[in-house]
Amino acid sequence: MADSLESPAERSTRLLNEPWQHAGATGSGVTGTIASFREIWAHRQLLGLLTKRELKSRYKDSAGGFLWSLAKPLTQLFIYYLVIGQFLGAARGIENFAIYIFAGLTVYTLFSEIVGAGTGSIIANAGLVKKVYLPREIFPLAAVGSALFNFAVQLVILLIASIAVGTLTFGPQLLFGVGALVLVLVWGTAVGILLAALNVYLRDIQYLVEVVLLLLMWASPILYSWQQAAAVLPGWLLEIYVNSPITLAVLGFQEAFWSEASNGVPLPHLALRMLIALAIGIIALLGAQRVFSRLQGDFAQEL
Repeated sequence: MADSLESPAERSTRLLNEPWQHAGATGSGVTGTIASFREIWAHRQLLGLLTKRELKSRYKDSAGGFLWSLAKPLTQLFIYYLVIGQFLGAARGIENFAIYIFAGLTVYTLFSEIVGAGTGSIIANAGLVKKVYLPREIFPLAAVGSALFNFAVQLVILLIASIAVGTLTFGPQLLFGVGALVLVLVWGTAVGILLAALNVYLRDIQYLVEVVLLLLMWASPILYSWQQAAAVLPGWLLEIYVNSPITLAVLGFQEAFWSEASNGVPLPHLALRMLIALAIGIIALLGAQRVFSRLQGDFAQEL
């Protein structure tokens, strides 16, 4: 009742004199990270709704609907297979070249979509960020969910194609595919969360990301073999190349769906390299979340 008798000026003065109260997860280091994860889990239903909204808005009012998620990768597959494989002769040195390309494209597209959509996720949801409090990490995480849906559609096509061609055999090598998926999810989420925060303060980030993602695709053994890169790169640069999480994920997917039936030469110690990259990726993810947590306090003002 007392509040209703206050004038706007008196209410503003009273609110300004109130002590600051933190909304959401607080703390630093491991404590802050655990608190943030708990808060995200508490909003898991909202995360699911945001993921569905992103998928629906992407293909809203289109007759093809979710089938359009296949248009880009299948077009890329056709162009690369025809131009790189047939016209430039790359297919002569790599058996079942179409499966080789599609395996690499499938896992790389997942990484590309997570990072690309994640980078612009906070700005795209500026209205929600400015109006209500909720854990802001759910916006780049919703981009992960949307990318996973598209990945699942492409994976079904890859499974059908690799079975039809005869490159897929059910055995322990499929674990490389699982490892590659986890590797991309961890690193993609880490990079997406970090860039989502930085992009609020420096909008050029989202345009730079598009260029870097294009370079990363050509810097991964999708259209050529890692042995071809090894024949050209100096020793120190080759070590960086073969231990890149993206390179390892692409090689892992090719090992699962292409290599065994196509006389592929596996990268030495591929499993160990992937495990090391995953461990580093988990540390990077935790670090990215802490940076995001530090920067999110001024999101509303910057937007």
